[in-house]
Amino acid sequence: MSRRVVIDIETVGEEFEGLDELSKEYILRYAETEEEIESAKQGLGLHPLTGEIVAIGMLDPDTDRGVVYFQSPEILQEPLMEEGFELIPDTEAGILRRFWDRVREYDQIITFNGRGFDAPFIILRSAILRIKPTKDLMPNRYSGTSHIDLLDQLTFYGSLRRRFNLHMWCRAFGIRSPKGEGISGKEVARLFKERRYLDIARYCMGDLYATKKLFQYWDQYVRVGSGD
Repeated sequence: MSRRVVIDIETVGEEFEGLDELSKEYILRYAETEEEIESAKQGLGLHPLTGEIVAIGMLDPDTDRGVVYFQSPEILQEPLMEEGFELIPDTEAGILRRFWDRVREYDQIITFNGRGFDAPFIILRSAILRIKPTKDLMPNRYSGTSHIDLLDQLTFYGSLRRRFNLHMWCRAFGIRSPKGEGISGKEVARLFKERRYLDIARYCMGDLYATKKLFQYWDQYVRVGSGD
């Protein structure tokens, strides 16, 4: 039986004031209103050139066991166990090395918008930190075998006019969404500043479970030739 894993990441951006003047000018080049300026600053965590990874989660959908590697200066002697997850603190470089060492064991990865965000972010942050990948996270888009991106699959590779986020897909299919429980991806930067590192890891766990449930729903009711 092939092994598969659900993957999700959490990211934060650099402090805007810490950028050099040319970079600031580039980031704000199309921002005119105060709202647009603030949005540009808040968006630094959405790109690997101006952001970093603060958590990578991996969940085996067949065993319901997983791991979240997360940034924290408090390195534990033993991994913390919660709800079938190992929670392992490390630096960003340590997180990425641990991820690449583990992901090579799997035949298939499952993501939500992994091709548009998670996979390229992981690859490019690894390159910036001079860490070599061990697995191709961006194989042929239309094969649907070694990387199942549920956003691709549920929108039929962009055929639907609007893509919608994870929360909206979970809402439609009756799946519990972590986005509706007081924390969203926009809150991760604030939590990181407040040193609430475990809260970020737990939020990542919620995303992983939601993605797993969405995968199971797609596999049973949408995917042709699968399910009962």
